[in-house]
Amino acid sequence: MEKTLILKNSSEAHGLLGTRDEHIPLLENSFRIKILLRGETLRVTGGAKNLKAAFLLIEHLLSDIRSGRLIAKEELHNLIYSFKNKKTTIDDKDETKKIPPKEQVDIGFSFKGKSIGPRGPAQRNYLQAIKDYDIVFAIGPAGTGKTYLAMAMAVEALRKGYVRRIILTRPAIEAGESLGYLPGTLYEKILPYLRPLYDALYDMMEAEQIEKYIEMGTIEVAPLAYMRGRTLNDAFVILDEAQNCTVEQLKMFLTRLGFDSKTVITGDLTQSDLPGGKPVGLFLALDILKAIKGIQCISFSGKDVVRHELVQRIIAAYEKLSTAR
Repeated sequence: MEKTLILKNSSEAHGLLGTRDEHIPLLENSFRIKILLRGETLRVTGGAKNLKAAFLLIEHLLSDIRSGRLIAKEELHNLIYSFKNKKTTIDDKDETKKIPPKEQVDIGFSFKGKSIGPRGPAQRNYLQAIKDYDIVFAIGPAGTGKTYLAMAMAVEALRKGYVRRIILTRPAIEAGESLGYLPGTLYEKILPYLRPLYDALYDMMEAEQIEKYIEMGTIEVAPLAYMRGRTLNDAFVILDEAQNCTVEQLKMFLTRLGFDSKTVITGDLTQSDLPGGKPVGLFLALDILKAIKGIQCISFSGKDVVRHELVQRIIAAYEKLSTAR
């Protein structure tokens, strides 16, 4: 079988196939296809199943290129793995619920030359859900961009004036050591638990600007316990690692939502560190809130991981073990 695609110019060809066509052997070997470029006509041949998956990926890459995003080699590896291992196509039913787009998702912006935007259909659905809903749950394994993309949306909302502040929080779970026995002040004790949130933030804003915003209260990074008794108006709030929340903690957090605010709750239900067999609040919340209008849940799986290809394989192996049990 053969499919053809007309490119607009040589820049699109370079972006899609690499400046020295280095992407061609990678795509050909991964999907067992043949790629031929003549002028601005791209011809792809291969078996029906492989050709369909490869062409979906090529169209996805071309869409990103036309929106101004450059495709890094490591990203291409991750996308190839994702599209090869999809049990269904983008046009078929998928585990991730499709969100009818009210407007095209476009949060792409660059910081220090790094382009930030969705990679794959699950992340696109996630970003669209954040645009359309006031409360969004993002459930899935590490490396699927749950926290990072929520942070990108929060920073963009602040820059455009949609919110006045960003509030980042996560539960401070004592894994192996008691906080009371750790050296330093309370802030120094909880800092390691909040470090992943700071890392994502510093990836998107200048350090001086972040420090200024924190000093002004425009950006707040705090443990979940600090949310009690507050009403969070005109804010973009992110609760990270929600699988470590008790039932009471998550109820407390969800009832903090104020006017003109958005809340994103991220978590991995397979990685709870709650001690003593305490019930995971995230399980209950997802069950009792699923029918409430205005709340959306987006699920990610191992195929949506955008880290090293080996991370995808490791997660897939653990998922297989869990299913077998």
